[in-house]
Amino acid sequence: MSFINTNYYYVIVGLQALCVFHSFRRGTQGRWLFVIVLLPVVGCLAYIYSEILANRRVKTPNIDLAAVFNPGARIKRLEDALRFSDTFNNKIRLADAYLEAGYNNRAIAVYEPALTGAFAENEHGLSQLVIAYFNEERYDDAIRAAKKVYRASQFNRSKAHIIYAQALERNGQPDLAEKEFKAMKGRYSCFEHRYHYGEFLKRAGRHGDAQQVFGEMMDEAPHLGAVEKKTSRVWINKAKEELKKMEA
Repeated sequence: MSFINTNYYYVIVGLQALCVFHSFRRGTQGRWLFVIVLLPVVGCLAYIYSEILANRRVKTPNIDLAAVFNPGARIKRLEDALRFSDTFNNKIRLADAYLEAGYNNRAIAVYEPALTGAFAENEHGLSQLVIAYFNEERYDDAIRAAKKVYRASQFNRSKAHIIYAQALERNGQPDLAEKEFKAMKGRYSCFEHRYHYGEFLKRAGRHGDAQQVFGEMMDEAPHLGAVEKKTSRVWINKAKEELKKMEA
């Protein structure tokens, strides 16, 4: 019996270590660290469900109504929080708010010094920095930042990967851009990525290839489950509109 208890103890400790490491990589330790440590089993299971499994499924957006109607107030609150407590988590939250509000240079000014030392390879922060650089047409910087996070588990299906491919295209590297778009292409999934691949092909004058990409999306749409259909509806509708334009 003691052998079983010993093994159980090591499994829990190992699970805690994994969750803590993952939390630090994603910059969410301020929210999760004490839960994982003080409630080993429940905390680890809650973390795995909320931060790991949820990222592989569909995320339900948390809508901040105050931010929708008065984004400036939210930014002011986050700026005050950072002045009060200069933590990585507070920096990233503020930078994210700047980026969402379209203040790309402000976001960059916060992301860059935050993504150093122990947080130099933080997946979320680097992915957001890729987007901010691209928005400011700093394509070389966007490409460099993307390469730092390229091998991260969530990057392949992220918005940052789309932006990386587009940055390569804008930087005069269409062959590398297409390689990245193809890496994101998968049947019955990745509809946003595939839509942007179709747009890339259109810009390259390859209308037949673009029609094939959009057509495949339309063929697959009726076979999607309810959740996948809901989350992909925008991109399926966009593909449908593009096909109409191209066939007119």
